[in-house]
Amino acid sequence: MEHPNKNRIVITGLGVVSSIGLGWKIFWESLLAGRSGIRRITYLDTSHYDTHFGGEVEGFDPLQFMPAPIAKRLGRGSQFAIAATKMALEDAQLTSDELQRARAGICLGTTMADIQPMETIDEDWVKFGESRIPASLISRYPSCTMSVNVATHFRLFGPNMMIPTACAAGNYAISYATDLLRAGRADVMIVGGTEPFSRIIFTGFNRLSVVAPDYCRPFDKFRKGIIPAEGAGILILEQLDDALARHAPIYAEILGYGISCDATHMTIPKVEGLISVLNNALSHAGLGLSDVDYINAHGTGTPANDQTECAAIRAIFGSRTDYIPISSIKSMIGHAMGAASALEAIACTLAVCNDYIPPTINFETPDPQCRIDCVPNISRRHKVAVALNNSFAFGGNNACVAFGKLW
Repeated sequence: MEHPNKNRIVITGLGVVSSIGLGWKIFWESLLAGRSGIRRITYLDTSHYDTHFGGEVEGFDPLQFMPAPIAKRLGRGSQFAIAATKMALEDAQLTSDELQRARAGICLGTTMADIQPMETIDEDWVKFGESRIPASLISRYPSCTMSVNVATHFRLFGPNMMIPTACAAGNYAISYATDLLRAGRADVMIVGGTEPFSRIIFTGFNRLSVVAPDYCRPFDKFRKGIIPAEGAGILILEQLDDALARHAPIYAEILGYGISCDATHMTIPKVEGLISVLNNALSHAGLGLSDVDYINAHGTGTPANDQTECAAIRAIFGSRTDYIPISSIKSMIGHAMGAASALEAIACTLAVCNDYIPPTINFETPDPQCRIDCVPNISRRHKVAVALNNSFAFGGNNACVAFGKLW
């Protein structure tokens, strides 16, 4: 007879670097209070841009998490990842000795990786010519260096993977790590996403004319776009039996996931692709429509994304959509790109654990094309046995993860 806990994957630790605070406790407190991390950008001079606001991480000191020589040679994204991992491991009560004995691996998501070296290369090339580009900068850019930097810092010898599927990357990382654990290829997986603020991302989204001039207003009739942001979210995943054996804190269970790739348009999501990924997640997790208590929306605040996401949810859940709270924390933290769905996964985990739902702030005017309960402006006490985390990326790379309360 198969053991009832076999292949059950749980979350035992959380680490957060975000525009509304460091550590999951401050992050969660800020979400429930509806605090905004959006402010005028300091990373670059925005005087020549049409927009000037972003979700930067304020007060981040890498020396609180790593020695100065290590911090000096790492990009900001790797620094974020190491800081969030350190917090998550401490939260999971995993010691260095336990990590060494376990087959501990890492799987991270990102959009642009440690992009600052590439920005420096561009500037040096323009100002001084190709011959003046330091060779050391080139080796710091590839996305694989981020997970390697974390693995090196914590001496991890298990599977090591970067997944650069942009806004959905954190959910992809969680899904892949879940498969590794269920297949017995690792004992502990450090998963999530990390993304530093960059000139390239800010410029690119401004050129697409999808950056809001002031606030991110998901699902509001007069929404005007995203607010670029940065940060990192890390979760510790383990088999349930292993977590119980070491008396670890358990926040929630990974019930299943769905992925899809419609590859129809570079930037605009396709409703059929979103329907597919949601159905895949429900099927993989063995859930019925009546089981879902909360959906953390991708909710970027662009006219196209929000309308399409709402249409997909209603196509699946029908009239029950009216009774499912569906909020977007991007209204508070901004769009953290490769870290977005990882931070949102942490919000789902905490919603399941605490039976509270964070709000969608900045909401003023309902949109007939977005007929959902977006939990406007004020957090809500609500029983959450099951939460879905939606993430839809460029190129139709979609992922949805289902989180459940551990019974």
